[in-house]
Amino acid sequence: MSKGDETRQFIIERAAPIFNTKGIAATAMSDIMEATKLSKGSTYVHFEDKNELVLEVVDHNMQLLGSKISSAIGKANTAKEKLFAYIDVLRTPTHPPVAGGCPMLNFGMEADDRNEPVKQKVHQAVKVSQKIIADIIRNGIESGEFKPTWDYDEFATIMFAMIEGGQLICRVAGNNSKMSVISNVLHRMIDEQGI
Repeated sequence: MSKGDETRQFIIERAAPIFNTKGIAATAMSDIMEATKLSKGSTYVHFEDKNELVLEVVDHNMQLLGSKISSAIGKANTAKEKLFAYIDVLRTPTHPPVAGGCPMLNFGMEADDRNEPVKQKVHQAVKVSQKIIADIIRNGIESGEFKPTWDYDEFATIMFAMIEGGQLICRVAGNNSKMSVISNVLHRMIDEQGI
């Protein structure tokens, strides 16, 4: 990696939690300069404008969340354990795996009407997340772990929506109690599909 690439990556890594916490509109380039200790000119050498940095930051935060989920799933042996691991990674919204909270929720809510490129990145991340859940279930059906009648695409949508809704409720309330309820319900729903 060249020195320029290292600096670019450094800026992205420092900017990522700021944008994810404050939001795109509320984050100023002066916030990034303060976090990186780089001048405005140095920052603009690596990024044409704030929008270019935002797109890189969204990707970085999504990859960070994805790697935490993949790591947890990778430690599980059965399909059921993998689904539980997915849920458990996101079980404590007040102590999220990515600084600032779930980037899909944060960037998605802010970008839905104002930033089409970010909206599309979030939309893609949502589809990938639901596919991960659906693929785990489909593999569990194929291995005889789950009932063959389980509609894995439907459940992937339900599970994803419940987790993301729980993220919102808990972050606003400042506690994780509702996510515990959601997690327990999802665990029961998954258990009911076992053979």
